[in-house]
Amino acid sequence: MNRITTLRLTKSSRGIFLLGLILAQALCAAFFLYDVVTDIIEGHSASVVYLIMESLATITLIAAALIEARAMRHLTAERARNARSMTIARGQIQSVIDAYFVEWLLTPAETDVAALTIKGLSITEIAEMRQSREGTVKTHLNAIYRKAGVSGRAQLVSLLIEDLMDRPLLPDPAAA
Repeated sequence: MNRITTLRLTKSSRGIFLLGLILAQALCAAFFLYDVVTDIIEGHSASVVYLIMESLATITLIAAALIEARAMRHLTAERARNARSMTIARGQIQSVIDAYFVEWLLTPAETDVAALTIKGLSITEIAEMRQSREGTVKTHLNAIYRKAGVSGRAQLVSLLIEDLMDRPLLPDPAAA
């Protein structure tokens, strides 16, 4: 069986890898440029067509290296902007969640359990993290659901997502 493996790189190693490729391309372009200039200066017996083709290939290689360097710089800047946006978005999500917890008058323990529930942890995992019994976590969850006016985890998460999306998930039947 023919097995194809892919090269898996981390974000930082991808950047270094691409930078290395651009550098290798620039070095090749410098070599070919040197070769063309030397051929012209020394008057080698290479044909004019050969020199033109070699010159065009060299110019293309240089242009490609410059375009790739510019694209890499653009992608690096875009990645930095996206990282800042994600930080802002995380802060906004946390603000919405915290506001709900305050509105629902959750106790510190209920706040902790609610946050872990929203993150998707199971009752067993929450109990282990909080070093408490599963029954205690279930009691906190029942209080959270009652205070939030929902019947379970799915509705709790849906309530938060709906507010974050700034529009209802389902159309309002009264509006139709």
